[in-house]
Amino acid sequence: MMPGCVMGDKKKMAHLLRALAFVSLATLAGTSAHAATPKAADPDDGQWSMPSKDYAATRYSTLRQITRANAHGLHPVWTFSTGVLGGHEGQPLVVNNTMYVVTPWPNVLYAFDLTKEGYPLRWKYRPAVSPNAIGVACCDSINRGAFYSNGHIFYNLLDGHTVAVDAMTGHELWNTQVADVAAGETVTMAPLVVKDRVIVGASGGEFGIYGWLKALDASSGKIVWTAHNIGPDADMLIHADTFKPPYGQGADQGASSWANSSWKNGGAPVWGWLSYDPDVDLVYYGTGNPSPYNPEVRDGDNKWTNSVLARRPGDGALIWAYQFTPHDNWDFDSTGAVVLADVKVNGSPIKALVHFDKNGFAYVLDRATGKLINAAPFAVENWAKSIDLQTGRPVLDPTKQTGVSKGNVKGICPSLEGGVSPASPPAYSPHLGLFFTSTNNFCMDYEAARSTYLKGTPYIGVNSPYMAAPGGHLGALIAWDAAAAKKAWEIPEPYPSWSGVLATAGDVVFYGTLDGWFKSVDATTGKVLSKFKVGSGVVGNPMTFRGPDGKQYVAVFAGIGGDWQLLSGDTNSDDPADVRPPLDMMKQIARHTSQGGMVWIFGL
Repeated sequence: MMPGCVMGDKKKMAHLLRALAFVSLATLAGTSAHAATPKAADPDDGQWSMPSKDYAATRYSTLRQITRANAHGLHPVWTFSTGVLGGHEGQPLVVNNTMYVVTPWPNVLYAFDLTKEGYPLRWKYRPAVSPNAIGVACCDSINRGAFYSNGHIFYNLLDGHTVAVDAMTGHELWNTQVADVAAGETVTMAPLVVKDRVIVGASGGEFGIYGWLKALDASSGKIVWTAHNIGPDADMLIHADTFKPPYGQGADQGASSWANSSWKNGGAPVWGWLSYDPDVDLVYYGTGNPSPYNPEVRDGDNKWTNSVLARRPGDGALIWAYQFTPHDNWDFDSTGAVVLADVKVNGSPIKALVHFDKNGFAYVLDRATGKLINAAPFAVENWAKSIDLQTGRPVLDPTKQTGVSKGNVKGICPSLEGGVSPASPPAYSPHLGLFFTSTNNFCMDYEAARSTYLKGTPYIGVNSPYMAAPGGHLGALIAWDAAAAKKAWEIPEPYPSWSGVLATAGDVVFYGTLDGWFKSVDATTGKVLSKFKVGSGVVGNPMTFRGPDGKQYVAVFAGIGGDWQLLSGDTNSDDPADVRPPLDMMKQIARHTSQGGMVWIFGL
């Protein structure tokens, strides 16, 4: 997937859009989710110190002042312009009565004092971020947020640096280069801090990078270990005595499953969301697409792209890995969130990992071993007939396989934007046993093209126009009932759904839409309780906090971008030459939104 693509200045960006839009882009059956998840801190603290609220990535808050009975009274109480036009894909943090906001490039960090009227600025940190990174940042120069730990704010800069900032003063404590922009690597993800490790990964699957995950020492910023996601065992930090994948054994699978040593430019980026289970001391994360998009130059399973990997945070050793989409033909990244929750199977509790994959299937794995428990489609899909629970592999539809020799393969569902975008993390309510996620409802034709690897340039090779899938809508918010392996309810949306989701103990769920609405809904029925037009499409993630006055508030970014900066057409008003047409399937989107960059806070 294209996680986060602009090329050089705005004129180059327009040229890239034309190239991509018209050349590159022209089950859970028998299970029931059930409470208990690993915790980052006291869940009742009213704060939001990490991107996903807790290490289990539930995006669930036990705050309950906002309820189904009173959510209709939600209204804006504060706004702030970040000063940046672009995709705002992250979420604010609130710690010790201070709100922290990170912008897209140039990655400014703001700290607001919530104890004073108008929430004045405590301080602003402006790092030096090279504009050269914009030219190799795929799909907008976004940033997915920061992490608070032990008095420090940690976050990533687009040009491949990770920084630590004093949370009280805004003073830079350290700044470490982790990625190589010249090789097509940028860093758009939010870090995960576990004990004394700051864990980060790189975007760049469309540039043929050699994907990796790194851990930095939290106090000094020194790189402690680097683990590649593909390649020989030594590069992947695989040890024969501790690496136990649930399906298939053997040395150097990350290299031998790639024809012609194609793993060396194989992609496998990490730009999404990470989880951590302190009981088994494992960090979980998803990897992205293999490069290039033409699968015929990289025969084999292409392990461990499109996979979930479990590593020890201390030394980076890989303990297990599971591949969702072997030999990816369709750009089905698996960098989306992996939610940790206890699941009952035939009456017995399983410590599970739940993942809504871009390929359209929802997966439940045993998070200690990686063994597949169940999988079921949550979106329209036809590339696979099912997932084989014995082998863990998809049962493929041979008519939907792609490659240069196969020409233009018609009507593949979902599109390469996914049944869900990995940039759109779900939420999980242990109280209700329901998962909530944004989804997309469109398909694609896929015509692979030949491409040549050149360091630091796009390594893609596909023409892939989109079309609407059955149903008359392009997106939706769904509640997923794990016990019944089906949707509990659905809210159709006219445009693709790209925001993250927030769930609360008040049984209220929050999300935003691409055409600029911020909504609260009844978590049990899907009934819309309130909505407010926030001025620009929402591709960020709502969060909630308790203010110094003891009241519950909800915050969200507005600022259309990400892939939709390339695909939405005339939403950029500061460049008269940028009059790009939108995708045929959503010609009217620019009537409803333009670019923006706002922080909104809502209260009762």
